[in-house]
Amino acid sequence: MKCPSLYVLCVLTTVYCLVTSTPSLAANERNPARGKKLYEKYCLACHGPQGRGDGAVQVAPPVADLTSSDVLLKSDSRLLKSIHEGRPNTAMDAWKSKLSDEAIRDVLAYVLTFPR
Repeated sequence: MKCPSLYVLCVLTTVYCLVTSTPSLAANERNPARGKKLYEKYCLACHGPQGRGDGAVQVAPPVADLTSSDVLLKSDSRLLKSIHEGRPNTAMDAWKSKLSDEAIRDVLAYVLTFPR
């Protein structure tokens, strides 16, 4: 090898890039069990027990069916934004002042477990 220090520098740079670009597992873990508790507290009244929009509270326009293809085809980031920011001209409030980003991710993790 002509330049071992260059090789070491390349290896260290690669390792550094891999380590810093990979999010930590703890930061991205989702907790559907916690999400279920939050869903039951904040979402069930409108979205219903299985997310079909058949909760006790009925509004116009109707509440989204969280098991529909319209919802399921949206990216996680779009769904998280809908929960975080709310939906204009609907009864879907913004939850950013009531739930942490982690809690919102947990709720979405639970919602994604609903039967289709």
